[in-house]
Amino acid sequence: MTQTEKIFKDVFRGDRLIRMIFSAKRRKSCPYRKVTVRPVKLNDHPAFQAEYTVGNQVIHENLLPGEAEKKAMQLLREDFKQINLFTLSEDIQILAAKPDRPRIVTKPATKGMPSLSHNREKKRVIPEGVPCDFLIRLGVMDEKGEVVQRHYSKYRQINRYLEIVEEVYSCLPQDRTLRIIDFGCGKAYLTFALYYYLKVLKGRNVHITGLDLKKDVIAFCSKVAEDLGYDQLQFLLGDIADYSGDCADMVVTLHACDTATDYALINAVNWNSRVILSVPCCQHELFSQIKNDIHQPMLKYGILKDRLTEYLTDGLRGLKLEAAGYDVAMIEFTSLEHTARNIMIKAVKAENPNPARAEKSQRQYETLRDFYHVNPSIEHLRRL
Repeated sequence: MTQTEKIFKDVFRGDRLIRMIFSAKRRKSCPYRKVTVRPVKLNDHPAFQAEYTVGNQVIHENLLPGEAEKKAMQLLREDFKQINLFTLSEDIQILAAKPDRPRIVTKPATKGMPSLSHNREKKRVIPEGVPCDFLIRLGVMDEKGEVVQRHYSKYRQINRYLEIVEEVYSCLPQDRTLRIIDFGCGKAYLTFALYYYLKVLKGRNVHITGLDLKKDVIAFCSKVAEDLGYDQLQFLLGDIADYSGDCADMVVTLHACDTATDYALINAVNWNSRVILSVPCCQHELFSQIKNDIHQPMLKYGILKDRLTEYLTDGLRGLKLEAAGYDVAMIEFTSLEHTARNIMIKAVKAENPNPARAEKSQRQYETLRDFYHVNPSIEHLRRL
């Protein structure tokens, strides 16, 4: 065991760590500007919260002691050259330009132990410690309302999703039953969460449809909805591209693969849906189409070409939605630690669409499309 590993083992397995700060990036491609780790209590058990600074954003991750120890070593070896540890007994500075030969400096302790409260984060829409029927049924919570540790990232994702829904709730019709469609619902954690939020917490009349291609998933979700008495929530077997059901006030897609996202957006616009929340996935369509003499030296690298086409695909989708009269934002949905597919397209129908603005977005869309010589499926989305 190296000296650094011994330090990490002592501070993460003991109770004397106050704060740990990782700085001085080892490589330019490191996504974090800095990382701070502090002790917290999770369900009355010792844990640690890592705070990742990415640009101007801050992302949090809760870790058990063993996980924190491994994460610290990973950050030291791959991402950062300097660590400052503040403990109850001493301050420790690790200077590791060479990870295997660090210089370690110790000084008398300069800080006291802060509160271990985990409630620095804003209040959850679905709080811990309060039993929630669908989370219990899906195994995220136990009967007492405590979050199962291995599903904590899913619990955070659900709450983050509902926070976004809260932001757009006032844009939905308030005087009638809400109709919502979740395209590609999968195991439907977020579909159940949406129903719970609107029906139970908000007391609204809703009719929510979850659509997916997998028979076993639809059968499972339908049984859960029946068991919970969620009688205005239905799950149907079907393809987004072929769906011809009723109009919807809100259209949701979470990781609908490739052009399935486009078909969902096109349906939403055709229905004049008030709100669209879409987290795209696997944007492969433009990979074989993209062609640009200026960028060709970069496009020869497959991984760079793949990432560029992802951003291009979503950028074109956003402009097309703006051209159709929507106010569009691209936001972070979940932590990068949870999934790399973490961009959400949030589109809200403008109350008074501006034709000049829509026309400008359409021109920008066409310029970008032609610059890269692509013909995306979103092309079929109608204009304002």
